[in-house]
Amino acid sequence: MTAFITGASRGIGKAIALKLAKEGANIVVVAKSVEENPKLGGTIYSAAEEMQQAGGKSLAIQCDIRFEEQITNAVEKAVEAFGGIDILINNASAINLSNVEQITSKAYDLMQDINVKGTFFMSKACIPHLKKSTNAHILTLSPPLNFSAKWFKSHTAYTVSKYSMTMIAMGLAEELREFNIASNTLWPKTTIATAAVKNLLGGDELMKRSRTPEIVADAAVEILTKACAECTGNNFIDEQVLYQAGMTDLDKYAVSQGSTLYPDLFL
Repeated sequence: MTAFITGASRGIGKAIALKLAKEGANIVVVAKSVEENPKLGGTIYSAAEEMQQAGGKSLAIQCDIRFEEQITNAVEKAVEAFGGIDILINNASAINLSNVEQITSKAYDLMQDINVKGTFFMSKACIPHLKKSTNAHILTLSPPLNFSAKWFKSHTAYTVSKYSMTMIAMGLAEELREFNIASNTLWPKTTIATAAVKNLLGGDELMKRSRTPEIVADAAVEILTKACAECTGNNFIDEQVLYQAGMTDLDKYAVSQGSTLYPDLFL
């Protein structure tokens, strides 16, 4: 089994990659980071080494998913190394919660180029190889479509980009159903302790009220191990997936035991 994961050098993408590596999967670590940023931590190379240590085989590929030629090159390298692709995780994403008056054209374009265009063309590039898999899955890290006005009020640009990712995933579910390629989305119930939360959104205080990325990783594996023909077109929430799998105690995922968890956006 070969999993191609964007944004896999840290955070949720890395957690999913490590979980799959422990299951013996081949992991294609796709991200831009080749030199470590102290505020973010990790590179594609250090992440790939962790995948190897966890029990999987890995391949680190530098790729900026804003550019289709880099996407094509990354997919070709992955197929050359491992013979195919069974799983695509569309995890790479940019966030900026500025309102309409404050957001810059550069910040708007970045979210559109990574979240929307990147997800779309990465999926397109992987489809021919996913068609050859016996249990093909595309899993996109984006929220269910919630059109309550409060989710547009303060950060319309970000909301538009994340909802677009979900619409792409749902479109793929129907378009690819005849080829037995599953396409679903996954979103956390509470904030997840990532570099974005620490550096951009809420600092140490919000980190204490978050869960670790492992909860999303465990939910992802539950989804990815289901038969593709029976599991497509869903907008999954991490804790609901785990509850349905029989897990009732999620306390182990809390960053700080006893803290009141902070709900994520869009739910």
